[in-house]
Amino acid sequence: MKSYILFLSITFISFAVQGQVKIGILAGPQVTTARYSIQDAKQSTKRKFGFQLGMNCKVPFDNNLYFAPQIFYSLKGYKASFTQYSYPPDVTAVDNNTTIHTLELAALLEVDFSNKPNHWFFRGGPSLDFQIFGREKFHLLNGNLVNRKMKYGFAEYGNYAANAMAQIGYEDARGFTVYLNYGFGLTNISNVDDGPNIRHRVIGISIGQYFHPKKNK
Repeated sequence: MKSYILFLSITFISFAVQGQVKIGILAGPQVTTARYSIQDAKQSTKRKFGFQLGMNCKVPFDNNLYFAPQIFYSLKGYKASFTQYSYPPDVTAVDNNTTIHTLELAALLEVDFSNKPNHWFFRGGPSLDFQIFGREKFHLLNGNLVNRKMKYGFAEYGNYAANAMAQIGYEDARGFTVYLNYGFGLTNISNVDDGPNIRHRVIGISIGQYFHPKKNK
């Protein structure tokens, strides 16, 4: 996994040396939760606060269409209460409160709504996040509290998750951007057969700044 991340990171940064390409930074707060079900029965979840921090590029394709990849750290998590029981986290767990540290790679397409330096835009596309590590706290039926690192593996939580992302925002002539971001989990972050189905949900507001952006003519 580390070599794959390194390869994609080098590929991402190499865009910066190409002509007519903008590269920048992004950061912002976000609210995260999950769609959580056990044996097709939806479980109650609550939101948690997190943030994202990373880099992005803007590579021209044709007219107002751009390739806009992103690589960023994303702090995710969820709080869940159970009416049914399954592993993970434990067959006698009645709830779970998770904090998950992820590295996310997004392959987005951007459409600018104008050729003017100040313009609105829309981005959308898939992303892949790597669950770097996490922590979970849950109560058992006997009332005991368990506080431990999340376990990743073939019959544990998964190290990877695919998502769909949508962003709508505004860019000014200085290369400053602000946008609303929504992430929708496409795959289950649990690898356990007959275990829970857990899919990330993320909504946030991010700001960004391109370095030495190329001015629109």
